[in-house]
Amino acid sequence: MIWNEKIECMDPEDLKNLQAERLAETIRYVYDNNKLYRSRMDVAGLSPQDIRRMEDLKKFPFTTKEDLRDSYPFDMFSVPMDQISEIHVSSGTTGNPTVVGYTRADIELWSEVMARVLGCAGARPGDMIQIAYGYGLFTGGLGFHYGAQKMGLAIIPTSSGQTKRQLKIMNDFRPRVIGCTPSYMLYMVDEARELGMDLRNSSWEVGIFGAEPWSNSMRDEIEQIWNLQATDIYGLSEMIGPGVAQECCHKDGLHIFSDVFFPEIIDPLTGKEVLPGEKGELVITTFTKKGIPLLRYRTRDIVSINYEKCACGRTSPRISKIMGRTDDMIIVRGINVFPSQIEHVLLSIEGTQPHYQLIVDRRSGELDELEVQVEVDGKIFSDEIKKLRVLEEKIHREIESVLGVMVKVKLVEPRTIARSEGKATRVIDKRTI
Repeated sequence: MIWNEKIECMDPEDLKNLQAERLAETIRYVYDNNKLYRSRMDVAGLSPQDIRRMEDLKKFPFTTKEDLRDSYPFDMFSVPMDQISEIHVSSGTTGNPTVVGYTRADIELWSEVMARVLGCAGARPGDMIQIAYGYGLFTGGLGFHYGAQKMGLAIIPTSSGQTKRQLKIMNDFRPRVIGCTPSYMLYMVDEARELGMDLRNSSWEVGIFGAEPWSNSMRDEIEQIWNLQATDIYGLSEMIGPGVAQECCHKDGLHIFSDVFFPEIIDPLTGKEVLPGEKGELVITTFTKKGIPLLRYRTRDIVSINYEKCACGRTSPRISKIMGRTDDMIIVRGINVFPSQIEHVLLSIEGTQPHYQLIVDRRSGELDELEVQVEVDGKIFSDEIKKLRVLEEKIHREIESVLGVMVKVKLVEPRTIARSEGKATRVIDKRTI
């Protein structure tokens, strides 16, 4: 289903004109209402009249997460507090968190883009949706809630956690749509099997999974286990929360709603734009947001972009699944390593479970060590030691061929690695810098 056909299927030239019009309005708005942006434009010798075309946007400096943290709590707001209707805070682990304020118009915008997300994933008005993203300061639960209200879905706001209750509600209420992190969807597998449930007979037909990077191998795992269509959603609290981009049924990239979120893909080292199809860092400029509009915000997410019309009829550009993050990247012996690379290898090898953890350590006077702990099927663990060694050697060989760096592989029994009801902890870095 296409929720907003006029916008989502707009002629590319008409879309460019709309983007240019909205960019000019946004530049004027932030110059008049945002102290940081006005100061940066003055220092750069820029006036609102200097940025009228999309090409002119490159004149503007980048915005970073540090800018938001340095403006903690409310200095990035572009409206007075009496116009703020809602505040959310990111789940940062170091320094000040990022604070995002929404006006009533921003909440309506959020509802609109999330209705597009739901339609893109395959939801229909009248469906029942189980929202197992967290409600509260985290933007996930409420973002889905607003979009589901806009579309006219029956909402079950279960939030995250209480897994047995989640499964009972699914079994009794029979919702068609589920939204949660992909790691939580896998976390529920063990509980469901303990309860004796037939996972392939669940009521969920459409899954919308995000809030953490996940591979196509993990998608295959989820779809096979749960017998549903697993789609990827992308968002970040600084932009709006969930609702920036979403996969359609063709799963050939995530449609970024570029009438609201204008994408650029840059080389993270040089800041220069890369060609379509090449991977780089996603940079986003928001249009029409009032509480905290952001210009050329560096997301740190590594993607590629495709501007061709999709088979679903949508003309919006599509970004790839997240390939990694420039700040979540592990550097081991000078080699850049993304957890998603290792996940892809593990899930392609028969006998492994979709639960793993990377331990990075550096003993005094020694080089970095990367240990990959991976759960294997209980049946394999109960077999002879020789079979375990063969599997361990295969995993070791496959990972080293992909990464180009030496690793240690440790096979562990099922349910050994700590589970998470939110984002999975994939990396433990014990090095002291």
